Amino acid sequence: MRYVFGQFSESFPPIMDGVGNVAKNYAYWLNKKYGSCTVVAPSFPKHVDNEEYEVLRYNSIGVPTRNPYRTGIPTFDVGFMKKVKSIPFDIIHAHTPFSSGRIALDIARKRGIPVIASFHSKYYDDFLESLKFEGAARLMVLKVVEFYNRVDAVWTVNNATADTLREYGYRGNIEIVPNGTEYLPAQDREQAAAMVNEKLNLAGDELVLIYVGQMVWQKNTKTLLEALALLKKAGVKFKMLMVGQGYAWEELKELARTLDLTDSVLFLGAIYDREYLKNLYCRAQLLVFPSLYDNASIVVREAASQSCPALLVEGSNTAEGVEDGVNGFLSKDGAEAISQRIQEIIVRPELLGQVGRNALHTIYTPWEKIVDEVYGRYREIIQTYGRMHA
Repeated sequence: MRYVFGQFSESFPPIMDGVGNVAKNYAYWLNKKYGSCTVVAPSFPKHVDNEEYEVLRYNSIGVPTRNPYRTGIPTFDVGFMKKVKSIPFDIIHAHTPFSSGRIALDIARKRGIPVIASFHSKYYDDFLESLKFEGAARLMVLKVVEFYNRVDAVWTVNNATADTLREYGYRGNIEIVPNGTEYLPAQDREQAAAMVNEKLNLAGDELVLIYVGQMVWQKNTKTLLEALALLKKAGVKFKMLMVGQGYAWEELKELARTLDLTDSVLFLGAIYDREYLKNLYCRAQLLVFPSLYDNASIVVREAASQSCPALLVEGSNTAEGVEDGVNGFLSKDGAEAISQRIQEIIVRPELLGQVGRNALHTIYTPWEKIVDEVYGRYREIIQTYGRMHA
């Protein structure tokens, strides 16, 4: 049976963070295989959507402390409200508890259709960074939990993320639905790597590390740069590719300069060319991603799709499912520990290659397979909801 799906998200291309990536791939595969899908998201200046499915935007403003993110009040956008009310949704999925999520919940309740909400982010960390006051951050978290208490099903990407939501105070049922990646393994990794070498003027035998993510302090980026400074002092020659954008972009570049890393760290900014990003993973020997903030980062899966293993902080949410020295690498948190772990890894190229291949076989999952499972769960929820409210 074919359904009409709604994906409501606060971030969506051109903002390609993890949440936007999920919403985009859910929409693409649901629309391609199982019915029609509409994405609802804030507008983005000068961006024109060109997707195979409908993208419905509402008026928005920038979030001062969270560039380039946008938010808005959908109910004040008359044209948007008229359009969204005309779509005969069978089920709605909110990927945020904020403006898009609130309109998703409102539509679902007025229509008598089920609404699912995914918990993607450590919101307390975001609130604390923006508000600089623990009491206000805790109050905002209570409002987030109130949102999840009102929906019909709550999903998270792994068990560690479910624990985070429970720590916030949520007591309901949580279903684990993992992330995937749209990448297929490269047919010729060496050719892809050679293209990157030419573009970035890298030597063929040069050690290349990569970080992909928001340029924000929450992702442990200061510790990352400090670890790289120690790596350089130890005599290791390398290039670190820093991919992404965010409010700390300029400060991170200045920190790199202060740490004498200007020649070793390349700040590439946001990369919207997905094929080029795939090539960067092919060129890098190691993804260094020390974030304690992320829940189940998609970049780890993207890297694994190209046999590029990740170095993560042990005990972090995003390290769930990674076994040290088997399908990835783990380190204690801290600049010295991360620097030392990188040095231990790079002197064993045969292990690095084997771990990368293991990551491909155990971590990599294409989005199509994930969304097949999502569709099956949607169908169950629609049918159960219909029986309960008949």
